[in-house]
Amino acid sequence: MRAAAVYSAAGSLLLTTLAAAPAGQALGAAPGAPGAAELRGTLVAAARARAAGIDFGACSPADVPGAPSSVRCGTVTVPLDYARPDGTQIRLTVSRAPATQKDPHNSKRRVPRQGALVYNPGGPGASGMYFPLIGTVPQWKRIAGAYDLVGYAPRGVGRSAPLSCEDPKRFFKAPTAAPEHPSEAYKRQRVAQAKAYARGCDRRSGSRLRFYTSLNNARDLDVLRAALGEDRLTFVGASYGTYFGALYATMFPTHVRRMVLDSAVNPDPAKIWYRDNLDQSAAFEERWGDFKDWIARHDDVYRLGNTAAKVQRSYDTARERLAGKAAGGKVGPGQLQNAFLTAGYYDDFWASRAAALSAYLKGDPKPLVRLAAPVTDSAAEAEAENTSAVYTAVECNDASWPTDWTTWDRDNTRIARVAPFETWENAWMNLPCASWPAPRQRPLDVRTGPGELPPVLILSAERDAAAPYAGALEMNRRLAGSVLVTERDAGTHGIGGGANACVNGHFEAYLLQGRVPGRRAACAPRQEPKPDGAP
Repeated sequence: MRAAAVYSAAGSLLLTTLAAAPAGQALGAAPGAPGAAELRGTLVAAARARAAGIDFGACSPADVPGAPSSVRCGTVTVPLDYARPDGTQIRLTVSRAPATQKDPHNSKRRVPRQGALVYNPGGPGASGMYFPLIGTVPQWKRIAGAYDLVGYAPRGVGRSAPLSCEDPKRFFKAPTAAPEHPSEAYKRQRVAQAKAYARGCDRRSGSRLRFYTSLNNARDLDVLRAALGEDRLTFVGASYGTYFGALYATMFPTHVRRMVLDSAVNPDPAKIWYRDNLDQSAAFEERWGDFKDWIARHDDVYRLGNTAAKVQRSYDTARERLAGKAAGGKVGPGQLQNAFLTAGYYDDFWASRAAALSAYLKGDPKPLVRLAAPVTDSAAEAEAENTSAVYTAVECNDASWPTDWTTWDRDNTRIARVAPFETWENAWMNLPCASWPAPRQRPLDVRTGPGELPPVLILSAERDAAAPYAGALEMNRRLAGSVLVTERDAGTHGIGGGANACVNGHFEAYLLQGRVPGRRAACAPRQEPKPDGAP
């Protein structure tokens, strides 16, 4: 009886939604048009989700460890295949902290609730289940007063129909090499490893593998919107979250209330994802240069060299020593590179990385081991393996990739001549896509016309390496009426609700009042990090 009642309510809402869909937009696509079955399947699933809602209860330790009682968890059901909404269903885990309705600057003022704010941290493969906890951070308290803070684990992530490509106990391999100019023998070894990894994804995930895509992530987002009881979505997406947020805006423009795309990736279909990754490799070299310049300016603290070139020599010395003898038995050149790569994302990490490198070269490996050695408890292994599997599946499924190794070798060799820091490690991470067993999608052309979409706020740091600034400019061009706020001469990845008061002013004004600056605005950079031991 319950199932029949839900289906009846869903069918009623589906007819209403179809009747209200504007002519010419994706929801009104003619039968037989590309994606028409999936679009109608999304309507069916959203209608059912609205009727069912989300039964929020206490969070389990697997969802949000140590969550306070104010954070509640539940699930929303979505089709594995939107072309078959009555077929296999999967459940996505969701977390929520209700709006506090408190003004952090005036305890007597009650703040009107504005609905749910859904957040995705990127990846692909990252979980947003922790997001509701951010309401206690000072920069987020005003937003937490007005909005229910909603996080979720996208399909494939965590307990949301999890993907796996290999035994988690085998995922962390350490110590590892990380040659900036690999030999032909090393390349052959990595090609073989990539093929084996792709076969493992196929073997462990089977026929489900093809349905883990950015387009389905966007469809899932609309079902989540409906399950939350929201007519229109308020969304903050960071990094990769900006891409499927932009897909959502293109597919469901009338369902958008407010949308922040923080550290926007380049949505040009020709860039997804092979060329986006090549651009990223080049950008990381520039950010690595920024980090070396900063270390050189603080040579009195770190003694790694008073020029970027001398800092590079110190880094190369450490890499050569680690190739001969791994620190703590687990930290080789690959682990060193990974630790310093994270500093390319967040300059908050600069001081700790520089201090660890300095200590290692002076004979103390402990700080470097603490930073760079892989965590090998079973939960961390499972999470890391799962994240890698989802990342690989989504990016490989989303678009065509070169299948000929000579293309990868040519392009990455060319870039590595001028940008050796991250190029080959980035290539190895994505190389399973060259022999991917599942069908490839054709990327949607992200684009909206004037008046089709409410203003979208795009945030970008000018020297962001993970999402190069050209992507933010392209996103701004493609989403008519969008507004770009740039943090000049800065490179932290993800800037909304962070350390820059100017950026946060625009972020809050948009989410709380719907106000945007002109088509583009700029903020001075945040303060540079201070070296360890500095006042």
